[in-house]
Amino acid sequence: MMEVNDIIVNRVTESGLMTLDLETFYPKEVVKIFDLKDYLFRGLIIKEREFREALKTTDWQQYANANVAVTCSTDAIIPVWAYMLVATYLQPVAGTIILGDESKLIETILLHNIAALNNDEYKDKRVVIKGCGDVHIPESAYLKITALLLPHVKSIMYGEPCSTVPVWKKR
Repeated sequence: MMEVNDIIVNRVTESGLMTLDLETFYPKEVVKIFDLKDYLFRGLIIKEREFREALKTTDWQQYANANVAVTCSTDAIIPVWAYMLVATYLQPVAGTIILGDESKLIETILLHNIAALNNDEYKDKRVVIKGCGDVHIPESAYLKITALLLPHVKSIMYGEPCSTVPVWKKR
């Protein structure tokens, strides 16, 4: 029989720590790549007329509501106007559009989502930024969330509530 003194207490729950999992800021929409290589002569040279014609005949609906990274996977020299022209086709259908690869696109959206965080929710709280997870979170996200929360919280820790590394404490 369990006695009053034998009650198990969850100290993590009672500690008042708020855990913030950066995975919740990860892009939820589909991520797609638009590779200019496929629109270049021999994958290396841009021929304006053919380039424009190829863009006109592209099914842009495949990018509907997707986050799109525009890139060129070859060492071709791409004129600036070509990126601008691609943007004129993507902007009406796609979500976020960036120049770069998939990891840069994910990082851009992640940082944007973190920047939209409501700081009031964490005012004078002790916050643990969750460390391990199922998806890779770029270091820039940890930098961004720390800078964003610093003026508002009592303390910032890294890790798991049961095993944290202190990062900052208000004095």
